[in-house]
Amino acid sequence: MWIIYALLAALFFGIRGVMYQWTSQKNINRNLMLFGVFFVGCVISAVAMLVLEQQFYTWKDVTVGMLLGLGSFSANAFLHKGFSVGKASLIGVLSGLTPLFVVLLAFLIWKETLTALQLVGFVIIFVGLYIIRYSNDISFKNLQGAQWGLLAALFFSFNDLLSKQSTRLEADLFATLFLMFGVGSFLFAASWLKNKNNYVIDENDQRPRWSNGKTFSCGLLVGLTNVAGMIAIISAFAIGTTGLVSAISAMNILIIILYSRVFLKESFSRQEIIGLTTAIVGILVLRLSQ
Repeated sequence: MWIIYALLAALFFGIRGVMYQWTSQKNINRNLMLFGVFFVGCVISAVAMLVLEQQFYTWKDVTVGMLLGLGSFSANAFLHKGFSVGKASLIGVLSGLTPLFVVLLAFLIWKETLTALQLVGFVIIFVGLYIIRYSNDISFKNLQGAQWGLLAALFFSFNDLLSKQSTRLEADLFATLFLMFGVGSFLFAASWLKNKNNYVIDENDQRPRWSNGKTFSCGLLVGLTNVAGMIAIISAFAIGTTGLVSAISAMNILIIILYSRVFLKESFSRQEIIGLTTAIVGILVLRLSQ
């Protein structure tokens, strides 16, 4: 059953990635939009928490939930930023590196063993990423948004580990999510309020500027995919192996790549196709490494 939850998480997070890319190309206030994303998750979690009579049992439950909020705030901000300045397919693949960090850290923290097949998957993914880097001429002087994709992957891996930890503590699902989305909402709202008066309008930007109401409402819609993905992935972590759940949920990059090719008309060189295919094969190998 865990694989169904993990695949659902991949679906919802893939849709979220597509919506992040779409909104990142609009003339909007990013912090306000992401405030909406987390606010709707906070409301849904609060209602579910009350209806199901869930609660916090220990200070550890509260700590994990709050750290999840901090990690989600960072990961989502980096991902949206990456899509605004980089190639959607490239950012999608780099943000999909989460399983690499998760499996390694899960081994160090909880002694979840690494199999030979998982190691093979890691090597394949790294080869694919090197090909992508080479084909895009990515360097420290020309990152093309790659740094944001990598930072997103790091913080999403942090979130995956904390999500798994919440299930190890047997924390109530919606109580954990309420804290996560609550902290994230507060941080994005604070960022928006702090910088809204300093928001500079680019006079050369031909895109119509969205009103605050439209921006926040769009965030609420995107947030539905985010909360659905979190419910699915935590449910998968509760009964599945940490690294494998993370690997399968990372398949959301397929949706992002398909979107970038069909709708954004992103062209792919032969090297990019080889690199993308290799990276995806590596993730598939991780998925099968049980």
